[in-house]
Amino acid sequence: MDQRIRRNRVGLIALVVLLVVVVGRLALVQGVDGGAYANAAQQDRLRSYPIAALRGAIVDRAGNPLAYTVDASRVVADPTVVKDPARTALALTTLLDVPVSELTGKLSRDSRYVILAAQVDPQTTHAIDALGLAGISFEDNPIRLYPAGQVGGQVVGFVGRDGDGLAGIEQRYQDRLAGADGQRRVEVGSGGNPIPSGIDESTPAVDGSTVRLTLDQDLQYVTEQKLAATCADGATTRASVVVLDVHTGQVRAMASCPGYDPGHYSQTDPDLLGNPTVSDVFEPGSVMKAVSLSAALEKGIATPDTVLTVPGHIQAGDVVVQDAHDHAPVQWTVTGIMAHSSNIGTIMLTRQLGNQTLEHYLRAFGLGSRTGIELPAESPGILQDSKDWTESRAANVPIGQGVSVTALQMASVYQTVANGGVRIPPRIVQSVTAPDGRVTAPATPEGTRVISQHTAAQVAYMLEAVVGPHGTAPTAAIDGFRVAGKTGTAQRANPETGGYAGGGYVTTFVGFAPADDPQYVVAVDLERPTSSAEGGETAAPVFRDIMSYALTAGGIVPSGKPRPDFKLDGP
Repeated sequence: MDQRIRRNRVGLIALVVLLVVVVGRLALVQGVDGGAYANAAQQDRLRSYPIAALRGAIVDRAGNPLAYTVDASRVVADPTVVKDPARTALALTTLLDVPVSELTGKLSRDSRYVILAAQVDPQTTHAIDALGLAGISFEDNPIRLYPAGQVGGQVVGFVGRDGDGLAGIEQRYQDRLAGADGQRRVEVGSGGNPIPSGIDESTPAVDGSTVRLTLDQDLQYVTEQKLAATCADGATTRASVVVLDVHTGQVRAMASCPGYDPGHYSQTDPDLLGNPTVSDVFEPGSVMKAVSLSAALEKGIATPDTVLTVPGHIQAGDVVVQDAHDHAPVQWTVTGIMAHSSNIGTIMLTRQLGNQTLEHYLRAFGLGSRTGIELPAESPGILQDSKDWTESRAANVPIGQGVSVTALQMASVYQTVANGGVRIPPRIVQSVTAPDGRVTAPATPEGTRVISQHTAAQVAYMLEAVVGPHGTAPTAAIDGFRVAGKTGTAQRANPETGGYAGGGYVTTFVGFAPADDPQYVVAVDLERPTSSAEGGETAAPVFRDIMSYALTAGGIVPSGKPRPDFKLDGP
């Protein structure tokens, strides 16, 4: 009996001790750790959502939009809290324009996150929100639009699926355009919807800045239309044009064909998604003579009226160089050499100049180095050091073979001549406007004097003779205006043979107008692998049409001063 009582007492004591431990633990959980557990439960109900910054716009010089972003959302779901997938799908199908079967399949997955639709407009998301569907929520998913389509597309560039710039201004100004995303923390209930009285905290997004370009959208459109027609002629496979403001170096138009629409870049051949005017190089041919003869005049070797006896061909190392058409020796002035585009006359003058001095002027005009324009993938071109020139290379460089340039570089050369001998590096961004309205303009590059104002005037006079009735480019003439410029017809390297044979030609024309008060430079280059036509036949008319529009749209009127008489031949 006593043993039984003792066992009962021991059991009772153990039970009491256990009860005390349980009660103590409960008191500890509720009293001491209760706040922590409650906080953990609340944290489990918190959801964080990014608030996307609206990407900044890209506009032309007048503020016309070339790229901008509008609000939109991604509709997402947590299938684990969707009570009736089929019924929810039926409620969403019309609003999202997605089949019921597809929505039902997504809402039935063993997942906590599925995307039902992307880039849904605000009106639709408001309608969905009003339905109060469990497990359905929204994420910012802005839409990037390119209202001008292909116009300016190669300059503007495009953004990838993650919203980052992948080409053009979109890439170069990614940090300024992107802005900074914000965040929203919200407490949700069992259905995944926000609790009205729960936590709802937001850190606002900071939208991106607006980038204003120097492009003129109307001139850009006309330029691209003319290029499209040129590339449709059956012989031109690629064409590029750059239009510069003579006095500022600002790009007013820049395009190549074929081009692309940034809004549909994924449907475009990847090889066409660049900007050939700054990244592709070509041998320019006789447009280079503006540099070569500028150097000869600047160093006092000749004047525009100096007469040379020019043969039809000349020995250069192991090759014979000739003019476009071989001829008996003829007396031409230096102006005549430019107007008739004489290779031999140009080589004779640059031989007196010397290779090192010629290279100095080539580089001073910007060849062999990047211009620094605010665009990605700019090429410096190809200009070999003069100490490495062979005799044949030394004869080819001054006439635009054996040296490669971009269309932008050639436009810059003629901007220098037109601007009285002062080179202003070309630029394409006019200003950047922050979300708070602060406007910053990129530093204006300092001009560099390359040749004297007197030499520049002499070269302009000679270039005007090229467009005269006895020059190589009367087709570049514009009624009422005085025009100066130079043709180029260069052999095109043939990738199949590794030489020039069968490669066709690159034809060019670069010029400025009015010749007596220059305002614009237009550079044109056409790649024509199956044609033997010359620059005066092909590129000069493209120049004429684009320059005519630029002058008219710019409100430029002729000065009325007559064109001078040009002395092309000797006594």
